[in-house]
Amino acid sequence: MAELADTTDGPGRARRMSGAAVVAAVMAVASPVLGLATILVWLGLPAEWAPTKTVSPQSAVVFTFPAVGAFLIYHRPRLNMAWLMCAGGLAAGISDVSSALMFRAAAGGELALAGWLRVPTQLGWAVCGLALTMVLPLYSPDGRLPSPRWRPALWLGCLSITAATVHNLFRMTPPREGYPYPEVIPSPLGIPALAPYMESVNVVGWAGIYTAMALSALSLLTRMRRADPATRRQIGWPLFAFAGYIVFLVLAAIWPVFMWPAIVWAAAIPFAVAFSVMRYRLYGIDTVVSRALVAAGLVIVVSAVYFGAGALSGLVVSGYDQVAGITAALFAGAFFQPLRRALQRVVDLLLYGAVGDPGVLAGRLTQAVRRGDPAEALTSVVSVLRDGLAVEGVAVEVADGEPRYVESGRVGPAAREVPLVWHGTRVGRLLVGPPGPRRFPAAHNERVLATLTPYAADVAHAVRMAADLQRSRERILTAREEERRRLRRDLHDGLGQTLSAMAMTINMARLSLKSSPEAADELLRELHTGMGAVTSDIRELVYGLRPPALDDLGLAGAIRDLAGRSSSGVEAEVEIGGDLSDLPAAVEVAVYRIVQEALTNIRRHAGASRAMIAVHREEGVLRMLIGDDGRGLPESHRAGVGLGSMRERAAELGGICVVTGEPGAGTRVEVALPLTSTPPVIIR
Repeated sequence: MAELADTTDGPGRARRMSGAAVVAAVMAVASPVLGLATILVWLGLPAEWAPTKTVSPQSAVVFTFPAVGAFLIYHRPRLNMAWLMCAGGLAAGISDVSSALMFRAAAGGELALAGWLRVPTQLGWAVCGLALTMVLPLYSPDGRLPSPRWRPALWLGCLSITAATVHNLFRMTPPREGYPYPEVIPSPLGIPALAPYMESVNVVGWAGIYTAMALSALSLLTRMRRADPATRRQIGWPLFAFAGYIVFLVLAAIWPVFMWPAIVWAAAIPFAVAFSVMRYRLYGIDTVVSRALVAAGLVIVVSAVYFGAGALSGLVVSGYDQVAGITAALFAGAFFQPLRRALQRVVDLLLYGAVGDPGVLAGRLTQAVRRGDPAEALTSVVSVLRDGLAVEGVAVEVADGEPRYVESGRVGPAAREVPLVWHGTRVGRLLVGPPGPRRFPAAHNERVLATLTPYAADVAHAVRMAADLQRSRERILTAREEERRRLRRDLHDGLGQTLSAMAMTINMARLSLKSSPEAADELLRELHTGMGAVTSDIRELVYGLRPPALDDLGLAGAIRDLAGRSSSGVEAEVEIGGDLSDLPAAVEVAVYRIVQEALTNIRRHAGASRAMIAVHREEGVLRMLIGDDGRGLPESHRAGVGLGSMRERAAELGGICVVTGEPGAGTRVEVALPLTSTPPVIIR
């Protein structure tokens, strides 16, 4: 039976859809036709009958609301919001064309007809205003009220529009004195008994209209606070559109120059609603809403401060208008930046809650980082970022760090990647997972990321440096033990065996000295030769501990000696600045080995014709530069043993070693070693 019902209902449903689409299409075509007819009628009026204002936000409604409403009806025929848009746009067209024809009839002398044309003008205005500025926001974006508690706002809108319409329809014909047109257009429905109350009815009606419009926009804000991430993004666009229109409409009532922005804004409202209804990706609407609210608050408050300060200055220093203007401008300027920050904090708190405030998150992060070591701080960074971004998971991956990967929650396979850069060096990456259930991800995430990513980069760098330090300690310990083992082996297996053999030779020479002087003499000659070998072995051991050139030539001379012994195809220049004679021994060895390694790399890999070595001693630091004009570093460069050795030697003394070079532009090795007044303490 269910299958039969579906089958039988299919053609009926299709007919209903096609009928709805036809009706919507007729309304979408009729409204702009009425709008164009209105423009033609206005253009044909005599100058004395032409109103000063023939364009209003209602004029823009005629062209955009029915078209967008018909588009939505085509996709969702039962969407009541789309029918409101079509009906409101058509009512606006009827109101506009009736108003234009009213003046046309009056200009032609048909005043009675002109008076009756006032009726469709006012009724069309009432339907348009109620449908589009009050009911439509209340029912956005899903076609339902936020809750039954918002029905009084709907009743207030209906009563207010009704009161204003009653005033416009049933007021008495105005007097001839002061009438702006050649003849008075009569009011055929005027009720004399209501004349004393009409002005009060009008004031109450318009106060209720503005209140109902504000409540309608507030209903969207209430929905936004309680919605899931997707619905928040849906609500953002109509909230932004209606709030902006209300702001400009209120400003236009005070300063007419704001009428044109109100007209443009009214024309854009249906597109915002369409974006919301069709659940498109909404392009960071929270930032648009946030900035619009901040801008509106700034305009209102700064204007109030400016005019208030100007009025007060005018009273205090009357007769000095320029002084009053300057004083007002200074007051407004002084309030601008603090006010902007305060409004941004309020809007962020309104949209995202306290957990989404970047300043609060930065404070939490600072406290967490202070309490733990780099690994614990990295865990805190990940947790705070996850809370601040309201996502399902955040992870940080540190290059060559320990730990290498820390994750809070689940980032998923399609995580967003944000590079972590510390002083120009990429130290890792931040992975941001899908949005969580509390907030919608949009450009607010960019503010949180911009605030917290530097903290994450600092902590990632600290984790990386801690891992480098640990690895360096392990390498130093390993190198020390290897060097001790080498010395033991050389002393025991080489020098020790040689000395033992020499002692045996001496004993044999003593025994054979009286009986066979020739044999004793031969043994002594062998002993002399062995002593030369022992001397050579001892010299090699000493050379391995410290380059002898440093003691023989000094650091400057040893560097020049290294440059002179470089490859014959490389011309090396040496530049020495400052006194290098009293440097600590550890600094001398480090400089010598770094220069030696750099020249070896130039000879083996650079393909250079010129090299330059500059060593300068400055106040508290020794700077060194080794450069060449060779092929430079490749794009996929990875540090090898030689470059790592240079960096480690500099790091052991608390210095830095940076190797740079673009392909084809040579390589530069820059080293800075701190110089202290006391020699370094070497722990064995």
